[in-house]
Amino acid sequence: MSVVDLRSDTVTRPTAAMREAMMAAELGDDVFGDDPTVHRLQDRLAALLGKEAALFVSSGTQSNLLALISHCERGDEYLAGQMAHCYRYEGGGAAILGSIQPQPLPQQADGTLALADIAGAIKPIDPHFARTKLLCLENTWNGQPLMLDYLDAATALARQHGLATHLDGARLFNAAVATAAGGDPYAAARRIVAEFDSVSVCLSKGLGAPVGSVLCGSKALIERAHRWRKVLGGGMRQVGLLAAAGLHALDHHVARLADDHALAQRLAQGLAGINGLSVRSASTNIVFVDVAEGRGAVLLEHLAARGILATGLIGLRFVTHLDVDAAGIDRTLAAVREFFALPVGAHARAATAAAPY
Repeated sequence: MSVVDLRSDTVTRPTAAMREAMMAAELGDDVFGDDPTVHRLQDRLAALLGKEAALFVSSGTQSNLLALISHCERGDEYLAGQMAHCYRYEGGGAAILGSIQPQPLPQQADGTLALADIAGAIKPIDPHFARTKLLCLENTWNGQPLMLDYLDAATALARQHGLATHLDGARLFNAAVATAAGGDPYAAARRIVAEFDSVSVCLSKGLGAPVGSVLCGSKALIERAHRWRKVLGGGMRQVGLLAAAGLHALDHHVARLADDHALAQRLAQGLAGINGLSVRSASTNIVFVDVAEGRGAVLLEHLAARGILATGLIGLRFVTHLDVDAAGIDRTLAAVREFFALPVGAHARAATAAAPY
């Protein structure tokens, strides 16, 4: 049985065309600074997003960490959402490795931080307090793009108080495609990040590259980040193989994100008609589902027995990507309907009887 893997958009395999681009890549030693394909990727993303420079790194976690410790010094503080990836899901790297204090703030339902909460968290200049240096936001948030008016207001507030700003844009191009609404997604991405001092862009999520993220910002910031990348053991050698995958993704996998968004809507609309489910639909490629009576874990087991994978960290999460098609979505809907058609208590027997994927 083939697997429909909806756990994350990180599970994609390089397409045949991407593999060809990787094999044809011109290579050098990136630690010596002479891998031409890495330079092309860095220059391409910096120009595309309107920033002075960029740095190719191994992961979004590393990119965010490099931004934090390049913007801040030991004893400084950054502001982020209580559920933000750079605070909650990156191992406490900024505190452990950078001696930077996080100040988590409550998030609104749409992932924004209330401007009053941001202003209230900025510490006065006083030796009793850590120095507030940086505001971090995340776009998309649980599959929802942040509104441009909010981004403008939040970054303006930060500048008013002398704070730098960083955007965790792991799924920036999903936000851009949704914001562009059929227009130019590259222009939309540049507009989204225009007022941020730095932005991290993941290549291995919706864009489908096997590895890598890119940190973009000023030349001075990227110079500091380059040094910290080396300190953290992030120097890479003939990594143009991976940079070529990123370049191919930027050329061929941005506009097609609209297909992932359409499949997510197909899934959300199908799930919405099933009693026992509460669907939190997103406008990009992520759908969250709450299952009544605490039956989410049993539903995940039922789906897995039928070769359909999802996650259950924050409710059930289904993520569409370039390795998922309409047939996979319809198969998922059929399996969920089957689950709710069975009597309570029969699911374990049914899962055991089903063929393993």
